[in-house]
Amino acid sequence: MTFVDTSAIFAILDRSDANHQTAKNCWFALLDSNDPLFTTSYVVVESCALAQARLGLEAVRSISEDILPVMEIVWVDESTHTTAMAALLAAQRRKLSLVDCVSFAVSRVRGSQVAFAFDQHFVEEGFRFPAW
Repeated sequence: MTFVDTSAIFAILDRSDANHQTAKNCWFALLDSNDPLFTTSYVVVESCALAQARLGLEAVRSISEDILPVMEIVWVDESTHTTAMAALLAAQRRKLSLVDCVSFAVSRVRGSQVAFAFDQHFVEEGFRFPAW
């Protein structure tokens, strides 16, 4: 089971992203592997906001029509949000985001240690990236 982060979604979409080709290759390899993919509702919001601001509504359409349908979206509940907020505040790291803390919490509850991401916070938290 592989968690899909905003950094990977954006890299798939943005041809000028330094990780674009790696992201595309990994994305297609993950799809071919039939490994279950999941993300959170917070990542969906973050990805859509970033894509709309930087790439436009067609990128949001691609997220909605091409990327999200092949993965499970885990809807963040109050308990998960509270746990992640506590982790964020305890970490006392300005560049660590609430979305990342939610992602870590949800992945751990699901028993996943693999993250399709280009965000080093995942490595710092003990996750590994899929082989690309």
